[in-house]
Amino acid sequence: QVQLVQSGGGLVQAGGSLRLSCATSIRTFSSYAVAWFRQAPGKEREFVAGFSRTGGYSSYADSVKDRFSISKAKDGDKMTVYLQMNGLKPEDTAVYYCAGGARVITSAQRRADAYDNWGQGTQVTVSS
Repeated sequence: QVQLVQSGGGLVQAGGSLRLSCATSIRTFSSYAVAWFRQAPGKEREFVAGFSRTGGYSSYADSVKDRFSISKAKDGDKMTVYLQMNGLKPEDTAVYYCAGGARVITSAQRRADAYDNWGQGTQVTVSS
């Protein structure tokens, strides 16, 4: 069972920056898709950014493009995925989740139900 452990998040003023981290229990993302989702109160969980299962192709939701950046790095012998969030807006307030899956096809990359593994979630609050 793949484990995803999140850190980061918190309270920031509009225009500020935060970085989220998701430490995984796997050694390579060569056949494993990873993504960030978020869920605001009363709303459905939505895709934010992600890497495809093959080739490391990254994609972003239109609402965060040019402000957020997803990246990955090897930490020891395990992989960690990051979400750098700049120019934060009050509408970015949500619980953020990292997600992963070995069976995510590119066409389903933005669907939460395509992922098998989830982090515990972390609150991001942006004040105006």
